[in-house]
Amino acid sequence: MIVAFSVTPIGSAEDVGEDVAAAVRVVRESGLPHRTDAMFTSVEGEWDEVMAVVKAAVEAVRARGVSRVSLVLKADVRDGVTDGLTSKVRRIDELLAEDA
Repeated sequence: MIVAFSVTPIGSAEDVGEDVAAAVRVVRESGLPHRTDAMFTSVEGEWDEVMAVVKAAVEAVRARGVSRVSLVLKADVRDGVTDGLTSKVRRIDELLAEDA
């Protein structure tokens, strides 16, 4: 499964970079395939391990003294798919290359 999620500290300063970095750090240390962009972090793995990472990321933000965190999560639950983080993008790139 692939989960794209974002955590947003509520009620903290305007610059939430350090809080968000705490969440992304958890994902990067998880050992699971992942990708971070300007809006979301995507992580790939089995249900329990991915959800554990999401929970730990939220808790990492809360551990910084943030009492309220907004979590946005989108999941692609599909059996038998591995390396979806790169294979999905590769497929789109292949289709776009056919246009050229």
